[in-house]
Amino acid sequence: MGQKVNPIGFRTGIMLDWKSRWYASKRDFAELLLEDKKIRDYVTKKYKFAGIPKVEIERTRDEVKVVLHAARPGVIIGRKGQQVEQLQDELQNLIGRRINIKIEEISRPELQAHLVAEDIAEQLGKRAGFRRTMKRAMEQTMEAGAKGIKIELAGRLGGAEMARREKQITGSIPLSTLRANIDYGFVEAMTPQGHIGVQVWINKGMFEDDTDGADAQEGQTSKKPKRSYKR
Repeated sequence: MGQKVNPIGFRTGIMLDWKSRWYASKRDFAELLLEDKKIRDYVTKKYKFAGIPKVEIERTRDEVKVVLHAARPGVIIGRKGQQVEQLQDELQNLIGRRINIKIEEISRPELQAHLVAEDIAEQLGKRAGFRRTMKRAMEQTMEAGAKGIKIELAGRLGGAEMARREKQITGSIPLSTLRANIDYGFVEAMTPQGHIGVQVWINKGMFEDDTDGADAQEGQTSKKPKRSYKR
């Protein structure tokens, strides 16, 4: 049986940075880890329609910096930034620390695997045909500039009595290549027949690595013609 590895966890610490950036002693680590989970669960549940695929958390001695990557930042900001201040107060009451919120807009939500999976799950919840939904999502992602996409659905597809898996792939998905920028998302679709798992892999190309290119250029031999000696 093949072993499946989360592409993001596989590359974290090598090609990708951690989503939580802080250091703590062994005594405080579990408590701070639980606080991070509370913050992420609260934000993603409250702003379900803002399209938040990633929440980054940085800690200093004085405050906790929360960076929200959102496809629709206006839903979080609100009029004159009032909702941001309200969210900041709610998070401070939740964990009892000073919170600093920063919002970054996602320019191309079609290239975010979690958002694509959420869109597919929403369509399945509205009883749309799963094959047509998968095909439309793949076309939109490839048109946005992706190198490849794989979508896998698991559950009672189409209301069938027996659960099964359906998979569609377009382009290339090199899962074992660490330099390949593979994004991964998983969402559960709530349907009247039961839950359907939606997994999405998106290949955004290769990570930029300028240092290797510079070293390779320096290591090349000179292309000057050899000097000829006359006898």
